[in-house]
Amino acid sequence: MPLNYIEPYPQNHTYINNTNTTLQDFPNMLEPNRAICLKFQEVVYKIKLEGKKCKEKTILNGVSGIVRPGEILAMLGPSGSGKTTLLSALGGRLGGKLLSGKITYNSKPFSGSVKRRTGFVPQDDILYPHLTVFETLLFTALLRLPSTLAHEIKVSQVERVIAELGLIRVRNSIIGGPLVRGISGGEKKRVSIGQEMLINPSLMLLDEPTSGLDSTTALRIMTTLKSVAETGRTVVTTIHQPSSRLYHMFNKVVLLSEGRPIYYGAGSSALEYFSSIGFSTSLTINPADLLLDLASGIGPESKHAMEQGDNMEQEKKQVKEALICAYEKNISISLKSELCNPETCDFNKDASITPSREREGEWCTSWWHQFKVLLQRGMKERRFEAFNRLRIFQVLSVATLGGLLWWHTPESHIQDRVALIFFFSVFWGFYPLYNAVFTFPQERRMLIKERTSGMYKLSSYFLARTIGDLPLELALPTAFVFIIYWMGGLKPNPITFILSLIVVLYNVLVAQSLGLAIGAILMDIKPATTLASVTTLVFLIAGGYYVQQIPPFIVWLKYLSYSYYCYKLLLGVQYQENDTYPCLKMGKWEWCKVVDVPAVRSMGLNNLWIDVCVLGLMLVGYRIMAYLALQRLRIR
Repeated sequence: MPLNYIEPYPQNHTYINNTNTTLQDFPNMLEPNRAICLKFQEVVYKIKLEGKKCKEKTILNGVSGIVRPGEILAMLGPSGSGKTTLLSALGGRLGGKLLSGKITYNSKPFSGSVKRRTGFVPQDDILYPHLTVFETLLFTALLRLPSTLAHEIKVSQVERVIAELGLIRVRNSIIGGPLVRGISGGEKKRVSIGQEMLINPSLMLLDEPTSGLDSTTALRIMTTLKSVAETGRTVVTTIHQPSSRLYHMFNKVVLLSEGRPIYYGAGSSALEYFSSIGFSTSLTINPADLLLDLASGIGPESKHAMEQGDNMEQEKKQVKEALICAYEKNISISLKSELCNPETCDFNKDASITPSREREGEWCTSWWHQFKVLLQRGMKERRFEAFNRLRIFQVLSVATLGGLLWWHTPESHIQDRVALIFFFSVFWGFYPLYNAVFTFPQERRMLIKERTSGMYKLSSYFLARTIGDLPLELALPTAFVFIIYWMGGLKPNPITFILSLIVVLYNVLVAQSLGLAIGAILMDIKPATTLASVTTLVFLIAGGYYVQQIPPFIVWLKYLSYSYYCYKLLLGVQYQENDTYPCLKMGKWEWCKVVDVPAVRSMGLNNLWIDVCVLGLMLVGYRIMAYLALQRLRIR
């Protein structure tokens, strides 16, 4: 069967609706595009130390190895030994001058096509808490599987993965999070693995897939990975302390100690190798336990010294040096010759040819498809958060209270009416800004994870994320204006009311844009909220109501405030230059001009179209700033 063969969609296919459904009911709809032979030679990675000029710390130091299709390579070592860093380097997620060495995929460097055939499962489960298991996998399939496949085939692939990972029971359960009860930790890990298995990747990289899981669940996951490898995939995983049952599933093992390799070879040969260099034990133990002890500098005979309280640091250093020297002498030379042999990856040449017409840099799905899927996913995820009762109560209660305070304000009380108009611009200049500040910092990890996997373009995500927030952002201010406008006794003219509503909604979009920009630039909630507080306070003071005669040397500040333009537009909609109001002069009621009121005169009622254009520039400019800031996120 050719590698790009896709089985036809079964006519008698039924979706999973009970726990009796088995994996055989869902045949594999996809085959990997091509097998991948992974080589890495003398990989070195350094980081610059903060606060120290020209100081670097070596995280990886000369790590080499090879993994062929059908094999599982396990990276072992104590915490801080460089396992995750090496896995990230193999997945093309490290770059720059600080990474050196040679990493090839079928003798070629990392590329976009390799990225799309690579499944990377991080240690932390980065999932949307309010989506169900099925929804999570379905949206991933719609984004990652090529658009040439029918929707039914994508759904069938999701059902197959659910069955294969034993997630049928929780198929319709939400993922859950810190404040939302959902599925268990082991089930979340299986969902994360399932997201990568959907594309039937040629290369799977997993960071601690069994971390925090019980032994039965861990064995089930490793059995699944073993079956994945047996179908011709290449599997690389980091694992901290595997049980003996898991250890014997590994075809090859790389043992790291402080970033340096001290063993590379078959997992079954590790004990024999260390025994040959003088590190043998008479006890029947889990091989992984001995390997981790040695990587930490603890030899089989060192435990007695530990109990006696002798000086261990010097002995650990000697053990590590002995292991490194033995590696260079017994393993490194033969490994280098194996890596330099061009026939090392000479497996089934027909399988190494990409059968599809995929071109370098071409996306699996169109921009419009990505936008629609992301918009639908975003609205499903935020359907509980967006229209929650607390936010609705907050806005409606403020509108009702404000309407009662300004209840049917008479025309003669023009100062109170002007204050109400300013309240419109202030409340709907700050409320949407603070909500928007949290948007991108909260989704930072998800954005990095998905864009690193090549799931979608940044522009499709950006537009889908911002447009998906519009229903709430525009519905609440509309309800607010409907309540307080008529209760406050403003001009009872339908056209004036509609224009006032449009100005408020316009102001909401501008404020939201600034909030998105602040959040995207800082990508940290605490400093973002601090900057937003300072900005809104300055805009409030310079909005034209509190300080009507700003000193010339700082008058430019008010032109940066969108509240100033919204306030002026609302005044322009509510009043005309020739409008009058009843005023009391010398004990007599007279008709006075509105433009003579100091609060109105300082703002002016002319050149309103200029103010509309300025707000338009702010709206577009802030969103462009947010988009450019998101592009700075490190994506490979």
